[in-house]
Amino acid sequence: MLGKAGLVTGAASGIGRACAIRFAQEGAAVVVSDLESSRERGEDTVRHIIEAGGVAEFFPCDVASSADNQALVSHVIARHGSLDYAHNNAGIGVHRLLHETTEEEFDRVIAVNLRGVFLGLKHQIRQMLAQPTGGSIVNTSSNAGLMAVIGLSAYTASKHGILGLTKNAAVEYANEKIRVNAVCPGAIMTPLMSDLPPERAAEILAPQAMTRPGDPSEVAAAVVWLCSDDASFVTGVALPVDAGSVAWVSAHRD
Repeated sequence: MLGKAGLVTGAASGIGRACAIRFAQEGAAVVVSDLESSRERGEDTVRHIIEAGGVAEFFPCDVASSADNQALVSHVIARHGSLDYAHNNAGIGVHRLLHETTEEEFDRVIAVNLRGVFLGLKHQIRQMLAQPTGGSIVNTSSNAGLMAVIGLSAYTASKHGILGLTKNAAVEYANEKIRVNAVCPGAIMTPLMSDLPPERAAEILAPQAMTRPGDPSEVAAAVVWLCSDDASFVTGVALPVDAGSVAWVSAHRD
């Protein structure tokens, strides 16, 4: 990733923060993005990178806004001249059974998680098509994009949708030097996980073969690899980073 430049959304905390830090460690310039309301934490991510000798800056973006996504891409180009990679990571969740989920909650989850990835892809791909080097994009789905997770109906719907967008974009731009992949994390110790009551956290951990939560840095390693030249023949994949949860569930069904 040495000499490349790109963006990470939802980078004020959790997986996004870990990915921004890992991109910088690998020599890439990083535009750290999150909501304006998360600026303080986003700038803390930037400080961490700069203090370690990396190149980073914060730029606010509400991923549910087309104008914000376009402005984010334009900022990367203005600062660095190209968009070599993008990680569409921003996401939210609502822990409710389907019949208890309000329409407003469902719409908000879809707006951030699914519409946000669609809009990110739309503006990122337009830029990558305009540059001779193309680029690489990784979207954050979830093991909830590969199977059902009780109590996360809206989130599961959005994460399944992200995989559909990932596969379509990968196929549509496969010969345009643009690769599009997704990671599917299991139970990772992010604010979405750590803020849960202990009994709910235990329910989410239960399907994993490994009985510990993952660290965001373990997802970051996969994301940065997918964006790197080492993954030059990889596109359209949904890569589980999930402590064996998909394999575990499949084994129990058999």
